[in-house]
Amino acid sequence: MRRKRSAFTISLIVGLLVAAIVIGLRKTRMLEVPELNAYDAFLQIAHKGAASDDRVVIVEIAEGDIHKLGHWPMTDADMASLITIVFGQGPRVVGLDIYRDIPVPPGKEDLMKVFSRHNIVSVRKIGDDSHSGVAQPYAVIDQQLVGFNDVTVDPDGIIRRGLLFMQDGETVYPSFSLLLAGMYLKSQGIAAEPGKDNPDYLKLGRTTFVPLTENEGGYAGIDSRGYQYLIDYRGGVFKKYSLSETLQGHLPSGAFRDKIVLIGMTAESSKDFFFTPVSKNLAARKPLYGVELHGYMTGQLLRAALDGHATMAGISEPLKWIWILLAAMAGAFIGLYVRAVGRFSLSVAAALFVIAGLSLAAFAARFWIPMVPAALACISSASLMTAYMSYREKEERGILMQIFSKHVSSSVAETLWLQRDQFMEHGRLLSQKITATVLFTDLKGFTSISEKMEPQALMGWLNEYMEAMTGIVIARSGVVNKYIGDAVMALFGVPVARPDIDGVRQDAINAVTCALEMGKSLSDLNRRWRERGLPTVDMRVGIFTGPVVSGCVGSSERMEFTVIGDTVNVASRLESFAKDEVAYDGACRIIIGESTRALITELFVTRKIGEFALKGKEDTISIYLVQGPVEGPESRLSMTQ
Repeated sequence: MRRKRSAFTISLIVGLLVAAIVIGLRKTRMLEVPELNAYDAFLQIAHKGAASDDRVVIVEIAEGDIHKLGHWPMTDADMASLITIVFGQGPRVVGLDIYRDIPVPPGKEDLMKVFSRHNIVSVRKIGDDSHSGVAQPYAVIDQQLVGFNDVTVDPDGIIRRGLLFMQDGETVYPSFSLLLAGMYLKSQGIAAEPGKDNPDYLKLGRTTFVPLTENEGGYAGIDSRGYQYLIDYRGGVFKKYSLSETLQGHLPSGAFRDKIVLIGMTAESSKDFFFTPVSKNLAARKPLYGVELHGYMTGQLLRAALDGHATMAGISEPLKWIWILLAAMAGAFIGLYVRAVGRFSLSVAAALFVIAGLSLAAFAARFWIPMVPAALACISSASLMTAYMSYREKEERGILMQIFSKHVSSSVAETLWLQRDQFMEHGRLLSQKITATVLFTDLKGFTSISEKMEPQALMGWLNEYMEAMTGIVIARSGVVNKYIGDAVMALFGVPVARPDIDGVRQDAINAVTCALEMGKSLSDLNRRWRERGLPTVDMRVGIFTGPVVSGCVGSSERMEFTVIGDTVNVASRLESFAKDEVAYDGACRIIIGESTRALITELFVTRKIGEFALKGKEDTISIYLVQGPVEGPESRLSMTQ
């Protein structure tokens, strides 16, 4: 649990760190372009299902119309005729999106008369430091019917923001689309007014327009001067009529009745076109002409005023930070808990799907939640946490193998690794009190044998013995803990604590079975040694089951797993008990204590030696000699292996 808590704490730190970095990157505008691309994708999805807005129609002047006129710009006389014909169809509002700051003879007087008779909304260009302005039409009578048609272009050349007002330091100017919508709504008794919550905001019908901030949505530090809003580009394809068919009177009955009629250029030679989110990714990259752009903006203002269709808005900066932090934490937890490559990939993909889904759902509800920073935070924290956990696991596996290498079976080693959370923290085994079975072995008469053999021969002889005994311990799921000269200390039931008495019983059975197999192996060794003229020996084994404290001792440079406690001492004393006074069969004498016998009594034949106080102990314990398996033990033993 402590190891898990430590890793959990690291995951929190990773999530916080990644979130802070992503928020910092966002402030540098490094993530703005990909976020704008995601915004455009969402807008295209919304645009596909949008119904056409039949309140706005367009009289377009295309290349074919210019060819039929035979000249450009069209004369004031032709312009006057066009506007007269349009008004003859009973429109509610007419907007002229064509600059006419100087006369184009002939027909100056005709055009001035038309402007004096009709309320025509016309355009001017305010301009900026890099673009010069264009004055209002020379024939304008009412200055309040002139709106600017300036547009705000993002760094990638896409128009996503519209303007309601601009100012040059002295005068505040309304936009062309705002004037068109205002005149249309005026006939329905709707006029612009201050917002209820904030009088500095514009309220138009059912909607109050909140101006964009410099960090709105996915933006980061944009120029937010003027009264800006996000264009939704809903309204589908506008109904269009050509200049030629309009001048010739080839219009359906009521084509313009009660409509907003926009007159503007769609000829490529006019260069009055722009790229928008709904056109930039089309295969032919078909741009949107200026008159169409103003049609979209006008339609959006009408929907907002009449239908309460809210404009897109971003969430506050603190909420964006929380959103990014949650995504980073989700990624960190994936890296913490998901280890398999396939499951990790699926988990990250699922997290990104959720982020995209929530972002799209918020977009549908008219809220722009930055998706790219959240996705980046999720992927980054998941990758970092995975890298950390992989490094940590590699380090811990190395430590485990260093401690237990060649002392446990492969199955035990795998169990140790899978259950490392229970007993390992910061690269060191945790001390814990567990119930284990301790086995000690010693060779009878080893001292006299070692005095008679050459050192090199002695080491070879002893290693042959140790190799055989160690293999048996490992095969019986034991841990060879120590070699003490010719003695072996083996442990059963460590380092992972057994969950119940059945596990403790199995450890005791494994230990006694191991001792019996050691005896058989020693008999085989004695036979081979005898044939090679080498000395033969007997072995003593002491086994005891009880509580021990397990853990690591040593320094960071060298650690050793061990157990301590009275159980270890008793097992050692049982091995050396009455060395030459207890009769036994074969090459191995196996003595166990009462605690062990109680666990194995159904599987092994034992003979009670008596009640004794072992060396250094005051209390007596019952001591037993293991004589072998019970009659017909094969099937019963196989069930316990």
